[in-house]
Amino acid sequence: MSKINERVLKETEFILKTGHTIREIAAQFHVSKSTVHKDLHERLEQIDKDRFQQVTEIMKYHTDIRHIRGGESTKKKYLKEA
Repeated sequence: MSKINERVLKETEFILKTGHTIREIAAQFHVSKSTVHKDLHERLEQIDKDRFQQVTEIMKYHTDIRHIRGGESTKKKYLKEA
């Protein structure tokens, strides 16, 4: 198995266990957000279609609540500055 496929499977296990965002996974695995996105959107589908569906649901949830997380981050930022 290639190193890339190993990374994809590790990222998959991580997101399935923790439900973390792409940004958090990228930080954990020391790769870019673009790499994680490609791993979980393109490469994983070729490796394991069942897990791909599970990961897609988690990522869809993150997209659905993105506006809420953004608002929380902005609020924290301005509270820190005050």
